[in-house]
Amino acid sequence: MMNLAALVHSLRRSLSRIESRLLQAAGLDPTQPAPALAVSGSSLLPRIDQEHQLEEEQNQEQNQEQNPGLLDSILWMAVPKKRRTIEVNRTRRRSENKLIKVKLNIEPCPECGHLKQKHILCGFCYAKVCKETGLIREKIREMEGGPLRAPAVETVVLYEGEMPREQDKDKRIVERARKRPSWFNY
Repeated sequence: MMNLAALVHSLRRSLSRIESRLLQAAGLDPTQPAPALAVSGSSLLPRIDQEHQLEEEQNQEQNQEQNPGLLDSILWMAVPKKRRTIEVNRTRRRSENKLIKVKLNIEPCPECGHLKQKHILCGFCYAKVCKETGLIREKIREMEGGPLRAPAVETVVLYEGEMPREQDKDKRIVERARKRPSWFNY
């Protein structure tokens, strides 16, 4: 009959062979450190001599420093404990918050006639204002000859057929050679 130490030693060898064959079957290199199969035993079992065990641990540490292990590159995440039912999934996906809301505050723009929301500026009118403002800025840039020569006074834009008022006497006047747009108030 085998003694207990020999039995434990043969079990370890068998488990290490199984582990290497599993790694070969999975297409992994058996020389790289991988998760080991573990057997729980009591503290009464005899141990292999301590020096041999310390040498093996040091060799494993050196190998782990050189070669990354199989589980080093895996991102560990929490896994749900139970599967969600179809009813729960569909209820969540089709909740009231995710449905498209019908907008009741849409009206035509009084200036251009395009549809817009009541409390929001019309996008088409805004584009026209931006274009006109850009042309006015170019005219101001031509008059001043650069950004650093801008006077510290208010600017007044006069269109074709308009005359400056008395209030506009000390202000910078920019003249545009076109009729004033209806949406560009004075």
